[in-house]
Amino acid sequence: MFWLDEAAHQTAEHGEEAAHHTPIIVQFVNEWFGEAALHFELKYTKPVWDKVLGYFGTTPEAAFGPYTAENAIPWYTVMFFIACILSVAIIWILKGKLSESEPGGGQQTLEVSVLAVRNMIEDIIGPHGLKYFPVVMTFATLILVANLMGLFPLFMSPTAATSVTFALGLASFLYYNYIGISENGILQHLKHLGGPVWWIAWLIFPIELISNLIRPFSLGIRLFGNLFADEQVMVTLEGLAPPWTWFAPIVLMPLSVFVALIQTFVFILLSQLYISEVSHAPHAHGEHGHDEHDEMIAPVLT
Repeated sequence: MFWLDEAAHQTAEHGEEAAHHTPIIVQFVNEWFGEAALHFELKYTKPVWDKVLGYFGTTPEAAFGPYTAENAIPWYTVMFFIACILSVAIIWILKGKLSESEPGGGQQTLEVSVLAVRNMIEDIIGPHGLKYFPVVMTFATLILVANLMGLFPLFMSPTAATSVTFALGLASFLYYNYIGISENGILQHLKHLGGPVWWIAWLIFPIELISNLIRPFSLGIRLFGNLFADEQVMVTLEGLAPPWTWFAPIVLMPLSVFVALIQTFVFILLSQLYISEVSHAPHAHGEHGHDEHDEMIAPVLT
């Protein structure tokens, strides 16, 4: 298990390196709540990790770094919590006072965003898929805000940490499987993994099962890789000699915004494709399904 020990050692080194760039907000949070969090981890989570990682010949300290009050609450946990608050605050500020006759710039921005995601759902899943709009739009808003946080002082992008991106990927995975099971039943949901041709289902089923199981990791690693690379470029530029260290980040900022937008788009696009595989339009609704979903989406901004 030499490779595991080496990987764990590199992870610990990276954790120590990142500590030098810990935002002051994270330091403040750990100063106030670090002791309580450390006590909880030592009592409940560390024994579990000791047992799990023991099978691979390593320890939690080697994998995650030393347990201290200063890092008891990880930076990405604090940043993701802030991203949730910012997402709600930004929508509330942009919404302002809703008006049909004279909508403000913030309201128009929200309406354009809502219509863009709404049209994507209709094109990929179908009109019946509009009932999944709240979850898809939540993913879009939260991931975009988290991606853009790294462009501002005192913040870091929580999506530059695998713990956050894998959690988002797992949430998408659990959600579309929940839809498949609730709409089709667990047997039919598993049956669709075998494909339409029964005599080769024995071969297709394990391939599709493995393909589905790695989706949370593919979603997470794609989002993490792009955001982490973007942040590393910015960190590298900070070490350049003036005047490049002043102008290079400004020049690259539009590229960072583009990466944030594209990765948000890719995540929700793939999530909708996964939903489209397991969700089907109910025959009973007929042509009236679209109107019902329009009524459901109408009060989103209110």
